[in-house]
Amino acid sequence: MRSSRFLLLLLLVALSAAGAAQDASTSPAPATPNGPTQTNQKRVITIDDSGGTQSGNLRFGPIVYQHPDPFGIEATVSTLTIYGHHAVLKAPDGVSIFKGGERTATFDGGVKVERGRLTATGPALTYSEATGLGTLNGGADVTVAPEKQGGDPVKIQADQVEFDVDTDRSTSSGHVSLVNGNQAAQAGTLVFEEKRNLGQLTEKGGQATITRTDADGKKLIITADEIRVLTDQKKLYATGNVTVVDGTITSKGATVFFDDTQAIAEVLGAPGQPATAVDSKNGSSLRADRIKQDVKYDYFEAIDASAPSQFDKAAFDMTPATGSSSSSSSSSSSSSSAGNSSGNSSGKSSGSSSGSATP
Repeated sequence: MRSSRFLLLLLLVALSAAGAAQDASTSPAPATPNGPTQTNQKRVITIDDSGGTQSGNLRFGPIVYQHPDPFGIEATVSTLTIYGHHAVLKAPDGVSIFKGGERTATFDGGVKVERGRLTATGPALTYSEATGLGTLNGGADVTVAPEKQGGDPVKIQADQVEFDVDTDRSTSSGHVSLVNGNQAAQAGTLVFEEKRNLGQLTEKGGQATITRTDADGKKLIITADEIRVLTDQKKLYATGNVTVVDGTITSKGATVFFDDTQAIAEVLGAPGQPATAVDSKNGSSLRADRIKQDVKYDYFEAIDASAPSQFDKAAFDMTPATGSSSSSSSSSSSSSSAGNSSGNSSGKSSGSSSGSATP
């Protein structure tokens, strides 16, 4: 009898231990990531739905987050914060939902994204821990506030915007428009570095365009294979079959720098192909290695090749990509070299130039 009771006691202890183990296996793991490499640690997303509800498989996912407030869910990953009211967190098949590094999070029904001076909104966003990219889909509106009080914000619209959490870089694509003060640009793709206020505009199979409109409605239009803009400094660098149209004056070159505050463009030619400028109003024209086009006073003139340029090409160089998540590259650069030129410029002066014309 005593041995039977002892065996029964052992059986009860074993059953109790098995039940505890089963409960532990189905309980939520601590909300700390486990698994990603140190390199990808900052790509791990944390979702706070305080005041909302969760449902789904708490071991392997997916987990569905819902909140009554439009932006009640707050997700953070590196310097990026994502707000919404409905989100789904998924892990690869057979992988714990609490093991960060390869999960995806989708937000829909209206999303807001914040990072530093940037705020973006759109219908939906998908984030991948594996790539470190969050893509705002369905039409996106982005505003980058100016660094200094009284400055002009940068406003971007595109079909989608991709945020790289490894950098401060965003990539807008599809019917892209950028507006900054009196300048408006159109392109197929825009890569924007938020801290440097530097944008790179390109159009696959075509050209990017930027239009400057004066207070009196006068327009300056620049088209090129690639245009880079420093929005806070109101300067741009255009390269590849560049055309500058200012009223009756049209200039063309391989490279153009433009300073909006001074209303001055510097047009550079390429080896064996000088820059040109033509005024259709009075018929004057100019061929030179370097041409100065004054937008305020409507004239152009040759620049001596030995004269230093007021523009610094290095200021427009994009920061080299450091991670595999970067989806855009910035490898364009231009320079102009020696050549002979002559001609007459319209307006104030005329001249000729020769020799190196690299800024």
